[in-house]
Amino acid sequence: MLKTGRGAEAPPFLVMDVIAAANAREAALPPGAPGVLRMEVGQPSTGAPRAAVEAAMRALSAGAPMGYTEAFGLRSLRERIARHYEEKYAVTVAPNRVAVTVGASGAFPLAFLAAFDPGDRVAMAAPFYPPYANILTALGMVPQLLPCDASTRFQPSIAMLEALDPRPDGLIVASPCNPAGTMLSAGELGAIARWCHENGVRLISDEIYHGLSYGMEETTAAALSDSAVVINSFSKYFSMTGWRIGWMVLPEDLIRPVECLAQNMFISAPHVAQVAAEAAFGGVEELEANKAAYARNRDRLLAGLPAAGFDRLAAADGAFYLWADIGHLTNDSVAFAARMLAEAGIAATPGVDFDPARGGRFLRFSYCGAEAAMAEAPARLYSWLRR
Repeated sequence: MLKTGRGAEAPPFLVMDVIAAANAREAALPPGAPGVLRMEVGQPSTGAPRAAVEAAMRALSAGAPMGYTEAFGLRSLRERIARHYEEKYAVTVAPNRVAVTVGASGAFPLAFLAAFDPGDRVAMAAPFYPPYANILTALGMVPQLLPCDASTRFQPSIAMLEALDPRPDGLIVASPCNPAGTMLSAGELGAIARWCHENGVRLISDEIYHGLSYGMEETTAAALSDSAVVINSFSKYFSMTGWRIGWMVLPEDLIRPVECLAQNMFISAPHVAQVAAEAAFGGVEELEANKAAYARNRDRLLAGLPAAGFDRLAAADGAFYLWADIGHLTNDSVAFAARMLAEAGIAATPGVDFDPARGGRFLRFSYCGAEAAMAEAPARLYSWLRR
């Protein structure tokens, strides 16, 4: 029997299985049948901004070689990202602290490997984005879950951190978060950042949903801590999921370690995607129109889902998700989601993907899909639950 490594035991990211099941159902539908309403995945139905597409087309038409870039990416893109922090947050970030990555997904293992050792404990709120824990576990680190609920707005607190014994080596926060869509206030994030720095806890701030908030102020940890790692991406606000382009803002002590890891693990992010990403900053009018569509979807669902039977929803401060407590309907969200897809033609993600202990009574609905589909969803769910 040949040996397999720890990574071979990584659990699945269940939303990907739901995507496959929804694709199979769509393919099997007879002509004229109602389609599947796609509410399972955090992938904007809008495409990349036109400015990004046109920049990529120009570069390719000009015969540019599109070879390797520096491991941290094109200098011009890093400078543009640094300028973004000045424009959006009034924070000065040196371009040499910016690392362009293969999506945010490529940033997490780089950050974890540079900041932590096997056996180190890294805390996070539960529910959480599944790859946080799965990547940490594959790397030999220990996810330390902080059970959160509506009373804590599904976000961690300093009191929770103080109660940990021993204290963690790291903390991951996300604001807005996936799956609950809740946010930390500027004061809350600032207090957490100070606590982490004073207690030798490395803060990893996932800011991938910045740009997608609905009334609350967005605060970057780059403004609050010299030791935090900030992770962001062009996937969500910029609608560029398939381009696989993200970035990190690194503290000084991790710049060279992360660069060496990136050189060995990824070489560089795709060159043409970097060209497109730099141009995407010029598509603000288009991107804000996308955000307005998400806001309309959010409002429709917040109004319609309670009447359909989903009346226990987390505060949807940002991102494009609704975290629904369905404990009055089921304690098996996997089976419930499968029936909902098969019988109602609506795909959503079971809560166990985000909280293995308590997720049997939760579903995550994504509302970044087409407006017509989001408008149809409450009535379809109402009819299904009353069959």
